[in-house]
Amino acid sequence: MNMRKMVVMSLYLIPIPVIIGSLFIGSAFHISLADLWQYYTVSHSTLSESAQIVLFDIRIPRILLVFLVGAVLSSSGGAMQAVFRNPLVDPFILGLSSGAAFGAALSVSFHLLPLIPSAFIFGILAAGTSYFAAMQNKEVSTVSLILSGVVVNGIFTALLTIVQFISDPFKLQSIVQWTMGNFHTASWEKIQISVLPMAAGLIVLLMYRWRLNVLALGDDEAQSSGVHVLRDKLILLLVISIACSAAVAVAGIIGFYGLIVPHIVRMIVGVDNKKLIPLCITLGGSFLVIIDDISRSLMSFELPIGIFTMLIGAPIFLFLMKKNHIGWNY
Repeated sequence: MNMRKMVVMSLYLIPIPVIIGSLFIGSAFHISLADLWQYYTVSHSTLSESAQIVLFDIRIPRILLVFLVGAVLSSSGGAMQAVFRNPLVDPFILGLSSGAAFGAALSVSFHLLPLIPSAFIFGILAAGTSYFAAMQNKEVSTVSLILSGVVVNGIFTALLTIVQFISDPFKLQSIVQWTMGNFHTASWEKIQISVLPMAAGLIVLLMYRWRLNVLALGDDEAQSSGVHVLRDKLILLLVISIACSAAVAVAGIIGFYGLIVPHIVRMIVGVDNKKLIPLCITLGGSFLVIIDDISRSLMSFELPIGIFTMLIGAPIFLFLMKKNHIGWNY
């Protein structure tokens, strides 16, 4: 086995050390691997009650939620780039993020619905509006879909601005903080609410990963290969919209993550989506967990993770792109 294959295999297994290592990172309590080992093998009294609360009710659900969100955003970005054959596409191109942000703002300001269901509903509404606005004669072109997504994104951004303008300062602060993306309110309840749509989305993307290679060839080539292009695109966009809406509803807007990570993975394994999608899940989830570890331990206060995804992810992406000289070629 050559070095490249060993690196790729290690990236499939990288969630294990990342998740375990993240359990012991945090400023609230210092918990060592030895303490955790003794807790399970010797006596539960080796960890104080406060340490158990921090570990099992705060850190573990947060790490799992971060991993799921990172896996969903990165794999969805990789799938959409293949479907649209466009390297600048990410999961939020359909206006999903602005729709979810508007739903969250409505919930915070007027309490019409709980925050997570409100963000989820309006995220789906924005993505569905973009898709049906782009449909002509039961066909949806890539250009029309992207353009309609830009328009819908602008509409919901304007509506979000109106809600922010009429909100009182305390509620406005909560809205702005949510739009930056954060996991400081992660809990088992949020995992229970969002795990089904996010896990279902990941499973469908894994099942469709070989079809993405065919769809990436173009509609005519895919149709001549026996693929039902419109049906498969509709299924993929629906699944991505549902999964990403659930991710945005529980984590806020984590910008550009779904754009950057697929490109980094593509530089490692190439454009074969049969390898790309699984690696986007493992590496994308693990990378966001690492970024979250930094955001919650670097300073005495926690910075929104959306800031770190750009400050850390963008330079890494630019470095790899410059070093590998790899472009967008199918």
